[in-house]
Amino acid sequence: MTQPIAIVTGGSRGLGKNAALKLAAKGTDLILTYNSNAQDAAAVVEEIERLGAKAVALQLDVSDASTFAGFVDEVQQQLKRVWQRDRFDYLLNNAGVGLYAAYTDTSEAQFDEVMNIHLKGPFFLTQRLLPLMKDGGRILNVSSGLARFALPGSSAYAAMKGAMEVLTRYQAKELGARGITANIIAPGAIETDFGGGRVRDDAQMNQFVASQTALGRVGLPDDIGDAIAALLSDELAWMTAQRIEVSGGMFL
Repeated sequence: MTQPIAIVTGGSRGLGKNAALKLAAKGTDLILTYNSNAQDAAAVVEEIERLGAKAVALQLDVSDASTFAGFVDEVQQQLKRVWQRDRFDYLLNNAGVGLYAAYTDTSEAQFDEVMNIHLKGPFFLTQRLLPLMKDGGRILNVSSGLARFALPGSSAYAAMKGAMEVLTRYQAKELGARGITANIIAPGAIETDFGGGRVRDDAQMNQFVASQTALGRVGLPDDIGDAIAALLSDELAWMTAQRIEVSGGMFL
């Protein structure tokens, strides 16, 4: 059988890297994107290939929608060159940055940055890639537990994630005729370098999160990578328009 192909934005580090490796281990080939660190992306490609899957890394700035047409052309070329195919199967809109600023202090420039990366980017990138996605394909967007509970300093970031949750339902509704599903995963606090590594490196923050989590610890990248691989599995092909929080039970 032909192995499925997944596009993972922000796949050179953090949760995107973990998800790419988990998907590769389950027999999925990868097109991963990176913003600036080609060396890290190449290292992830090597790890994927050691797992027996094929992979390529492409540069993409998800905050700049003017580059998306060129990116889609490159995806099309790589599909033909590496896989002798013209369609891919899964899209994981993972790329992102953190923003920690009080609502009263958030600048218009900060707002625009998180909007472009977390809402406008996935909106138009997905739109551009749809002609290359096979009928019966899957879109998995990424939200945050912060769209359900509120912690000071995350208003702009969380607002974009809330908007992505609404968009996901509309994608599911409008793309269902092609058999394409759209779901959104909402991680809780995870030990990565995201947002400067606050949850991972700040012992007080780590302890606070663990104390507010039903399972008694902070999440690890493997927790989310495994969940993403499961959500894109054939066993969940009938699920669409759903928000799935994977937070260990934060703030219940």
